[in-house]
Amino acid sequence: MRLRSDIFVSALVRRVFSAGGFAAVARKGAEEAGAIYVRQRFRDGLETLYGPAPQSLMAEERRDARAFEVRLTRVEAGEVDTLLAREGRFDPDYWVVELETDDLDGVLPIAGGEV
Repeated sequence: MRLRSDIFVSALVRRVFSAGGFAAVARKGAEEAGAIYVRQRFRDGLETLYGPAPQSLMAEERRDARAFEVRLTRVEAGEVDTLLAREGRFDPDYWVVELETDDLDGVLPIAGGEV
């Protein structure tokens, strides 16, 4: 059984704060099963966007776990806004979590490896 989106987001925010970073929920989605997008902001103003990984990238035994894949890497904030706006037209119940941390190691599960 997959962990509810609101619980996953809450745990993610706590993990980032405990690692010395900053995290905020920029958009709340469906509590039970909303897709989660993570904006990682860097000091130089660029951002990386992580989105839900396709189930085909998940190992069979981890199909119920949440995993993410990189959607955009170190781009201007406007590009991230454009992609999220496009996503909103298809699925208005998504979450956006903004992180200000340089290191996501152990904080965000990445399909096929760690960041």
